[in-house]
Amino acid sequence: MKDSSPLSPRAATALADLQERLGHRFRDTGLLTRALTHPSLRQEQPGTENNQRLEFLGDAVLQLVVSDELYQHFPLEREGELTRRRAALTRGAFLAERARALQLQQAIGMAAAERARGGHERQAALEDAMEALVAAVYIDAGWEQARRVVLGWLGDWRAHLAETVPDSNPKGSLQEHIQPIHGNNALSYRTITMQGPPHERRFCVAVFLFDQELARGEGASKKDAEENAAAAALRGLTARSA
Repeated sequence: MKDSSPLSPRAATALADLQERLGHRFRDTGLLTRALTHPSLRQEQPGTENNQRLEFLGDAVLQLVVSDELYQHFPLEREGELTRRRAALTRGAFLAERARALQLQQAIGMAAAERARGGHERQAALEDAMEALVAAVYIDAGWEQARRVVLGWLGDWRAHLAETVPDSNPKGSLQEHIQPIHGNNALSYRTITMQGPPHERRFCVAVFLFDQELARGEGASKKDAEENAAAAALRGLTARSA
């Protein structure tokens, strides 16, 4: 393992613990240090290399990792839906949340005055550190390791999408969940009830996996009821897999 400067035993232990949380042990720990160096540190240590260049590269790597995962996981989804899902997984608030889960706020190096103002807890600093870390792992170990590590940092991204991105095509999404295991014809929709006068119809539809009822949905049309049933089935599947 390379390192640009000697570390005290306490600092070395802290660095090892951080790498354990990150899920990657750096061959070049200088990359890790740079990824966690806020631009404000130059105020105290002129000439210090900060994480801005790594952030630039890391943003691109992160976008590719997430795009590839969504492309594989949602084979029937259109470009617009994939773009919406990617945005939810790469926006600053979500990256900052994942950074806090990794306790990065404790490890970011910045000027004392900036830290005293709570700079290490700010979303922008945490987002930048996360993107810089993506680049650092990519440079240190290549694409496959970067992909594996980033997906580990993102955690249960499917549950996050279910909570934050309304699904405009729940029937298609349900089909994507079921098809790889049970085939193309495993799902069916059956009208359970149809009530009300012609101008105020109310449908209740159940979605079945073969003969097993997964969920029911209601709507002013059969199509709406089917989509609501599919959305309810997706919520159930997500809850069981959590």
